[in-house]
Amino acid sequence: MKNAIILESPRPATASVIWLHGLGADGHDFEPIVPELPSHLTSHTRFIFPHAPRRPITINGGMVMRGWYDIPVMDLTIQQDAEGIRDSERILHEYIAHEVERGIDSQRIILAGFSQGGAVVLHTGLRCQHKLCGILALSTYLPLAETVVAEIHPVNQNTPIFMGHGEFDPVIPLYAAIRSKDNLETFGYQVEWHSYRMEHSVCAEEIADFSQWLSRCLA
Repeated sequence: MKNAIILESPRPATASVIWLHGLGADGHDFEPIVPELPSHLTSHTRFIFPHAPRRPITINGGMVMRGWYDIPVMDLTIQQDAEGIRDSERILHEYIAHEVERGIDSQRIILAGFSQGGAVVLHTGLRCQHKLCGILALSTYLPLAETVVAEIHPVNQNTPIFMGHGEFDPVIPLYAAIRSKDNLETFGYQVEWHSYRMEHSVCAEEIADFSQWLSRCLA
């Protein structure tokens, strides 16, 4: 795929992690995470960091930047950009299909994302017709939660989900993430939940936690 940063594994890849960045960033944002992960994980795993499309973002005065969908207002539960979210769902499905075409079993594909990217991987993973290995959702929330029950694909009902969030996050408040976690558990999903003494970011403790989770998923 042309519109992504792709880090190939030293050995032939038997797994893939497709990692979506947050609003205003690009695919390079989480590229430095890979060297911090254990070598037994990265030795056989391809990492794909797509760039989001450029679009005007309403809460930023209509400024054009990379974003997976528009954010009309600060309250993320109202006036959601359903069309933009579903457009990005289709983009992510294309990356999943491409990895399957390259010979990666879908059950060895992890969807990962931070903030807006995390919202898209949660939205897409619950609806994906390919059985996935896991969903890694950092500093994020579940968008379009009211549509989940009608749109769930049962093949991923038991797919493990990791959620990590900052206790002092001023962008996506902790309560919004906890509400999303509770919704997911109500829908029957397995969620490994962690909170950290940080804001809207990633910390060393969180990297250690999701490294262990990734290693278990991709053992």
